Amino acid sequence: MIINNKTYDERVYIMGILNVTPDSFSDGGKFNNIDTALYRAEQIVNEGGDMIDIGGESTRPGYTKISDQEEIERTAPIIEAISGCFDLPVSIDTYKSAVAEAALKAGAAMVNDIWGFKYDKAMAKITAKYGAACCLMHNRDNTDYNDLIQDIKNDLRQSVDIALDAGVSRDKICIDPGIGFAKTYEQNLMTLKQLEEFNSLGYPVLLGTSRKSVIGLTLDLPADSRLEGTIATSVLGVTKGCRFLRVHDVLENKRAVVMTERILNS
Repeated sequence: MIINNKTYDERVYIMGILNVTPDSFSDGGKFNNIDTALYRAEQIVNEGGDMIDIGGESTRPGYTKISDQEEIERTAPIIEAISGCFDLPVSIDTYKSAVAEAALKAGAAMVNDIWGFKYDKAMAKITAKYGAACCLMHNRDNTDYNDLIQDIKNDLRQSVDIALDAGVSRDKICIDPGIGFAKTYEQNLMTLKQLEEFNSLGYPVLLGTSRKSVIGLTLDLPADSRLEGTIATSVLGVTKGCRFLRVHDVLENKRAVVMTERILNS
C-alpha cells in the first residue's frame, strides 16, 4: 500500500489513535487542543507508531452527530500542526467529504471512512482528487447476515468498487472488517476468528479492536482496562495476516507485534 509516496508492505504497521473529541468512549477530552494533541502525537512517534489517525467526532454506540464545520474546526488545525512537526502520515477518521477535504488540504494523507465510502457519495471522488490513500471499513445499518463472513466480504467489495470507479488507485486502498460496527458480540468474535478470510480480497487488512466492547464484554472490563485484551487481538491479527493495527496503546501493541513477527519469520 502506498501512503504519501511511501510503500507500506514490509511488516505490520501501527496506526496510533488521536481523538480530538470531548466524548470518545475511552479518551474523550484528553487531546482536544493543539498542545495536548501535539503531545499525544509525539508519544505515538516515540513509542514506534507508523501513522496517526485523527478523529473529530465520536462514533461510539449512541454517539451524537456534529456538524461538518465543527468537525473541521476540531481536526484541520491539529492536522496542520502535526503534519508540520512530524514525519508520519496522518489519517483523518471521518465519513464526511467536507471534513475529509479540509483534512487533506491541511496535510492528511489518508481517509479512514467507517462507512466505506457509502455514506457520503462525494468521499471517493475527494480522496481520488487529492491522490490520498484510504481505509474502507465494513459497516451497514443492521446485523442481519445470511453468511456473516461472505456478506462482509461482499459489502467490502462494493466499497472497493466505489473507490476504484472514482479513480482511487488500487495500491492506495486498505480494508477494515469493522469490528464493533453492525455486528453483535457473537458476530464480532466470529469475524475475529476468521480474519484471514479477508486477505482473499487482495487488499491490506487493517484491524481496529482497541479497547472495544467485544473486549469489554468478554473480560467484563471498562474501556480503560482493556489493554491485555487488545494486545491479544493484535497478536491474533498478525497471525491472520493483517497489515495495519489501529490502537490507543502504541508501545505495548508494538512490542507484541514485533515479538509475534519475529516468531513467525524465524
